[in-house]
Parts: sequence; C-alpha cells; structure tokens
Amino acid sequence: MTTRPHQKASDPLAVNLPIILLVAALLLVQCAAAAPIIVAASDSNPAAKARADYACDGLDDQVEIQAAFDALPSGGTVGLTEGTFNCSGSLVPAAKTTLLGEGPDRTSLEFSRNGLLNVSEENVTLDGFHVTGSHYVNTSTNTTLDLTRWHGVVTIYASHAKVQNVTGTADASIQAVFLLLHNPNVYAPVLEDIEFVDCRAVDTGTYGFLHNAWGSENTTIRDVRYENCSAINCGSAGAFNQWVTGFNFAELNDIEGLRVTDCIAEGNLESGFHFEWDPGKRDCVFTDCVSRNNGRKPYPDDYLVGDPDFFGAGFYLPGGEVALVNCRAEGNGAFGFYVINPEGMLLYNCTESETGRGQASSAKPISYCILQSLPVSRNPSIVMDHCRSIGSHGWGLFLCGTENALIRNFTMTDPAGIDGVGAMLGCPSHELPVNSTIDAGISSSTIDLTASGDRPQTLISIVDNRNVTYSGRIVSDAPRPVAVEWTSEGGADLTALEVLPASSTA
Repeated sequence: MTTRPHQKASDPLAVNLPIILLVAALLLVQCAAAAPIIVAASDSNPAAKARADYACDGLDDQVEIQAAFDALPSGGTVGLTEGTFNCSGSLVPAAKTTLLGEGPDRTSLEFSRNGLLNVSEENVTLDGFHVTGSHYVNTSTNTTLDLTRWHGVVTIYASHAKVQNVTGTADASIQAVFLLLHNPNVYAPVLEDIEFVDCRAVDTGTYGFLHNAWGSENTTIRDVRYENCSAINCGSAGAFNQWVTGFNFAELNDIEGLRVTDCIAEGNLESGFHFEWDPGKRDCVFTDCVSRNNGRKPYPDDYLVGDPDFFGAGFYLPGGEVALVNCRAEGNGAFGFYVINPEGMLLYNCTESETGRGQASSAKPISYCILQSLPVSRNPSIVMDHCRSIGSHGWGLFLCGTENALIRNFTMTDPAGIDGVGAMLGCPSHELPVNSTIDAGISSSTIDLTASGDRPQTLISIVDNRNVTYSGRIVSDAPRPVAVEWTSEGGADLTALEVLPASSTA
C-alpha cells in the first residue's frame, strides 16, 4: 500500500486576501458614490443645516443646488432638506443623477425670474418635492427665455427620465407645469422612456401635463408612463390660453406606447385627458382613469356639436389607436367621451354619468360622441363593449358619419335628451359643423344596447342608417321609445331589438 504524504491545506484567508481587498475597495467606492450631497434651505432647521454640504441663503438658491450637481463625481444624488428653495434661475441636473427632496409637503422649489427645472441629460430622476413657477416674462433685455417656444416649470427634453412624488403649480405666464418637449436644439434623439409616478399638477393657470415637439424629425414621443397622477383645477388661476387641459398627450408631437393608469383629471378649464387632432396616436392605453367636472369654460353662443374650438370633454380622443379600460367620466361640461375618426379604438367597461351637469339649458352635452368626418381603414373602426351612460343631461349616445362600429352591451339609463331625443344614432343635418365625406349617418355597423328612461319624447332616434343591425332591449313609457327616419338602402335591421313599456317590467 502506498501512502501519499499529507499536504498542508492552504490558509484560505491568505489565498483570498487580494480578492477580499478588491471587493472591500469596490464597496468603499460604491458607498462614497452613493452618499448624497445635501443642500439645506435657508429656512431649514439647525440640525438639517449642520449635516448639509451646501447651505442656501434664500436668494438665488439654484446656485448652491447646481454646485452640488457639479460636485458629484459621475451620477449620484443631490438631497434637498425640508424648507423652501428660492430659485431665480434654472437648474440642470447632470446625467444619471437624482434630485431628491423630503416630500412635496416638506421640500419646495419656487422658481421666479424665468427659472426652470430642465432635464436635458439622460437618466435623471426627480423625487419628492413641490415646484412653483410664476411671473415668467419674454423681455430679451432681461432673459434669453423665448416664451414663443413652449416651456414647463419642469421641462423634460432627454430620455430615460423618472419623475415621482412631485407636485407642482404655475401661474398663467408659462405653458405647463410638467412638459415633455422634443427640442432638437437641446436633445436630438427620440424622446422616450419617461415615467411619472404619484405626480400632481394642482390649481394652475396653465396646462398640468403637456407633450409637444419642435422640428420635423424624431417628433414621435415614445413609451411614456403615468401612474397615479392627477391634474386638478388647471386653468382655474387664470389661463395661459383658452384651451388649458389637465393632460395633453399630443400637441404637435406624435405619441406611441402611452400608458396611463389610475390617473385623475378634475375641474380643468377644458378637457381632462386630451389629444390634438393632427398628431398620430399609436398604442395608447388608459386603465382605471377618472375624468370629472372638466370643461369649466362657458359654451360659445353659437356652439354646434363637434366645434373644434370647444372641447369640454372628460376624454377627448380625435383618431388613432387608443384604448380605454375601466375608465369613468363624471359631470363633464360637453362630453364624457369624445371620439372622432377612430382607427382601431376600444372603450371597454367605461362609465359616464351626468355629462352636462350645471350647464345652461342651451348647452348640448353628449355622453358618448362618436363622429367620423374622414374615411377610416380599420374594421371595426371602434369597439365599445360593456359601457354605460347614466343620467346624461343631453344625449346618452351620438353616432354620426360612423362606419364599421361595433357596440356591444351598451346601457343607457335616464338621459334628459336634446330637443326631445335621448340618443341620436345618425346625422341630423343641422348638428355637425364638420364637412363629412361619409354619405350615411351610420353604415355597416352593429349596435347592441339596453336603454331606459321617460324624460325625452323619443328615447332612441335612428336617422339615415345603412346596413346597421340593432339588438337589445328598450324599456320606456316615452311617447316614441324608438323613431326611425329616412334610412338608406339596406337600412336599419331592428329584428332583434325588443321594445317594451316600462310598466311591463315593473
């Protein structure tokens, strides 16, 4: 038998010492990089000032904050203590940095003399503070700020930005509180991957959240996410212009990959959630959003349905691929849901209630308004499934020029009606100021609905239909529960539509 000599085991500490030292060195570097640079407000408490790296004096506080950003090695956090920071100039966070406050109720940035918070570098995070912007001027002898080019108190130019737990307001001298802007002179690539979480624009004289673009290239803003954000009373403290909305996702920019979840628009001058007409809208999804009491601007004296100079909607959706799931419109001035020229649009399990509440008797509020003034290529052009209208102060449903619509399980309860009609399914010749290229009120569509109510003389008016199939149940003691007028060839098939007096279901 051969016995191998015993070999002494190596000391594991000695063998691994270089690795341990290297890891320790890396950890020390990481800890040093992770340590935030603290900036104290002039009105912070003594303990906060004692631990701060920079102390502000209440004048031109952006100087100390910007110095803190400049002192970061590469990335990192600038922490703001509780208190108010008075900024008479702009702040520009460096790339891969975070501006962190102690919460919007404790840390406030007040911008004056054309100061802004500009995110012009990638991978910037803003977290936990309140912003105010006021008294912006466009005087070239005093400032280089050109107010003919839109700005926000918080303006995001660069991609991969995150804004969370930030509340803001502004007067009517600036275009928005929160602005996403493609400006090729600042950031030429596509603006994309922007996230807003727990953010609010409140009691403003201007737009709450706004998207826009300059130039002719890379004007599509992509992959923007809003979660639990609010636009409240925008346009209540004066108005930057007559069209101030809570959220405007497409002003001059196209929009693609938009996600809006658990957001609220309330009490805004014009629409709560809004897109402009011309931009492209692709893959835009709203889930569990609420739009209430918007459209505070008075109706024009000569208002007609679809007037492009008056929005007044909970959700204003002119064209594109937009989906609304479990969304609610409550008490908005002119429209609950306004849709025109849909191209693959979806409304699923949405609810409208009391559109037109508090408006003058001459108003013509509409709960669900679906208009088509141009040919569309998608079939179905719009799907409405399991949606409801409750207590509308005007028409519960209006379709005009609509082609290839699929409406399933729609419920309308007790509309007040307009001119004695509770729902208008077709185009009355005097109602729409848009020149339509479609030659039928509704064509090639399927409509399944349940409707009840006695307030209007006619609960459902079917006008100028062609190849439209109806089903469902109408329960009403109105003098004319359903009226059908001048349908075109193919007409309206009412075979599966049951009409019952209300007394028969008691």
